[in-house]
Order: sequence, then C-alpha cells, then structure tokens
Amino acid sequence: MKVAALYDIHGNLPALEAVVADIRKVGVDRIVVGGDVFPGPMACEVLGYLRALNTPVRFISGNGDRVVLEQRAGHESKEVPEPFREVIRWNAQQLRPEDQQLVAGWPKTIDVDVPGLGPVLFCHATPRNDVEIFTRLTSDERLVPVFQGINATTAICGHTHMQFDRTLGRIRVVNAGSVGMPFQGPGAYWLLLGPDVQLQQTSYDLANAAERIRATAYPQREDFAERSVLHPPTEAAMLELFAKAELKS
Repeated sequence: MKVAALYDIHGNLPALEAVVADIRKVGVDRIVVGGDVFPGPMACEVLGYLRALNTPVRFISGNGDRVVLEQRAGHESKEVPEPFREVIRWNAQQLRPEDQQLVAGWPKTIDVDVPGLGPVLFCHATPRNDVEIFTRLTSDERLVPVFQGINATTAICGHTHMQFDRTLGRIRVVNAGSVGMPFQGPGAYWLLLGPDVQLQQTSYDLANAAERIRATAYPQREDFAERSVLHPPTEAAMLELFAKAELKS
C-alpha cells in the first residue's frame, strides 16, 4: 500500500491538481490530508475536489481549519494576527452547512499502518496540538519529550511548510512540506509513503496558477499569488523567523 501525505494546501487548487496528477502516476492507494485545507483562495473548491477523488481520502484538522470553523460559529480567534483575520472571515463565509459539518468532524490525529514503515502517526503540528512550531534545526533535547509516548515508529507532521526527515530516538519524524504555500522555493511539496518515505516536489504552471488565484474574490489574492505561488519566502528566512517561536503554544 502506498500513501500520499498532502499538508497545508491552503486553498491552492492549481497546486493540488498538479500533485494529484503525480499521485495517479505512482498508483497511490490512500491520501491523507494533514490539515489546513483552509484558509486560502479556493479552499471550498479544494475540499470539493478532494471529496470527488476515486482514491480514498482521510482528513485531519489543522489550526487554519479550526479557526475558520470558530469564525463560522461567530467566535473570532485571538490567535490569528489582525492582518490575517479578513481571510479567516472570508473563508468562514464561504463554508456551506454541509462543509462545516464535515470539517468539524475531522480528528486531530490519525494512525495508519503502512507496509514497510509500520504504524504511522499523522498530526498537523505536533502530537500535542495544532500550533506548536519546530523545524529541522530544533534541538533533539527539546523535541524528544514532544514525541515521547506515541504508539508509532514514524510521525508525519506539517504546519511549518518546510520538508525535513529526522530521527528522534526510536521515532522518525518527517515534515511533509506544503502543497499550496511552500516556504522553500516554488512548487508543491508532499510525501509518498510505503515502503519508505520519499520527499516529493511537484512543479506546476505558476503563472497560470497565479492568474487563477487573482481571478478569485479572496481578499489577499494578489499577495497570495505573489508570495505563495510565484515567489515564496526562502527556507533560510523562515527558519530564522520560526526560531523565535519554537515549541511555544
């Protein structure tokens, strides 16, 4: 069995379409969507696209999905910085009742037995919550307690939008990167699991994707097209930024 791990799509439908085309070439048996379908310029379209796939899809919730649901219920999350609250409000307005019910049922983590890897835990940020930040540079000493006690040999995470593959004691911890908002160069990043872990990058038509995003009513569509598709921030810049927020929730 092969499993594709798709994290942090953030409503980037063109990137997702390109990844799914690659997934079909390798014959994936299951897709795990690791949180943060929302917010983004085409998030509801992404949700509909994923639900229509013939390949079985399992979802877990990310912090972006959670705060959009909270906004839909009339509670504005204080954890969202003011400049980003308008996109949370906009995405909440797009949610249909049936979508709201579906997203509300997504678990925080799931376990999947992957041949060649054994039990694999999928979480959004860490097994403890959906907002903790760590990177490939975070010390083992700080990270080992975060993953202690999980009943898996491999843990797949996302949230920081940068791929890495590292080992903490007996547990292999892999970040899937981001399909829709990478922090490591243009493209769509994801994982192929079984019988090992393979870091994947899918190229797609960035100019066309930017135009499709600019054609939406998303409040920050120009910024998303420019900074999430055409010219994403560098890994070095994000590593420096995230170092100030490591494992603070």
